[in-house]
Amino acid sequence: MPSRAPATPVAPSLLTSARVRLRPWADADRAPFAALNADPEVMAHFPARLSRAQCDEMVDRISHFIEENGWGFWAADRLAADGTPPQFMGFVGLNRPMADLPFKPCVEIGWRLARPFWGQGLASEAAQLALRVGFDSLGLDEIVAFTAVGNQRSRAVMHRLGLQESPGERFEHPSVPVGHPVRPHCLYRLPRRQWAARQSPHTP
Repeated sequence: MPSRAPATPVAPSLLTSARVRLRPWADADRAPFAALNADPEVMAHFPARLSRAQCDEMVDRISHFIEENGWGFWAADRLAADGTPPQFMGFVGLNRPMADLPFKPCVEIGWRLARPFWGQGLASEAAQLALRVGFDSLGLDEIVAFTAVGNQRSRAVMHRLGLQESPGERFEHPSVPVGHPVRPHCLYRLPRRQWAARQSPHTP
């Protein structure tokens, strides 16, 4: 059987804002990505920090997904107004979760940024680009997000993006060991109609 042809990537113009650029991964991203996944604060709401080998495998898996689908968890750059080179921040984008989650099939939005880029609205700005691609370019009916119940920082970003928690759908993440404090997860949903309403100008 012939191999599947690579999908057409999303136009770079749709993945760029004033301060953020989403793009395919490069080998130069591997070391800083490993560094952020070794940061105990970045990984506080995950079961464990990741080794360099685990990070490289993750980059390979994400890159393969993007090649096959044209979208995914893109590498995220911080753009500077003064013309200095872009800085790799982490990843932001869309994904089809592999884990056996109770609300599959779905497309999730997710992000993971290094600490120097926290608290500046960069995750929200980049995630808005991903939402626009998901709804406008891919025609998705809904995008979800999920995280450990105690991850208030990510939950605040989800709220700013317009996602709404579905309290009755809290779940135990099957990829997290039973009894681990980050196993309980909460689910947020954003239907296309709600996203579209937020994009429309407010009527006086």
